[in-house]
Amino acid sequence: MKRICVYCGSNTGKDKDYANAARELAEVLVQSDIGLVYGGSSKGIMGLLADAVLVDGGAVEGVMPKSLLEKEVAHDGLTEMHIVESMHARKSMMAVLSDGFIALPGGYGTLEEIVEILTWAQLQFHEKPCGLLNVNGYFNHLLSYLDHAEAEGFLHAAHRAMLQVSKKPADLIRRFESYIPPNIEKWQ
Repeated sequence: MKRICVYCGSNTGKDKDYANAARELAEVLVQSDIGLVYGGSSKGIMGLLADAVLVDGGAVEGVMPKSLLEKEVAHDGLTEMHIVESMHARKSMMAVLSDGFIALPGGYGTLEEIVEILTWAQLQFHEKPCGLLNVNGYFNHLLSYLDHAEAEGFLHAAHRAMLQVSKKPADLIRRFESYIPPNIEKWQ
């Protein structure tokens, strides 16, 4: 793995463990010689994660649509910043640049991004691992929903199992390195 895309909040959240998890993930990425791809903001968990990777000597690529440059306050110290036309272009570029995808705690955008990239994997548009860094059970309700969707026949067990989940960044990266995508189509 050369680069991992991390989806996360442009706010820091209330629990200091979210920021601590971002710093720990940054350390693991740099130690594993894996670059960071993310949304390009200097704010919230996004900015904290990018800063931590940069301070530790890692590479960081940001991808931001023109319309968010001023609103999100683009990070000006990145290894590389890609400016794109739209959110769709942002997500597409992040997917192309990355070998895997991790969601840290965040809001609507974080949820939308990880669910979309997971759906792309389900549809076999890519075979890259997708995971949640489940800091203090942040994603437990989402995981319960996915279990319910599987139980109700809306999600195949093999597709439910695609989503890697861990409380520890190093464990999640290990899972990514040995990830084998399911060999089953969505409609089976």
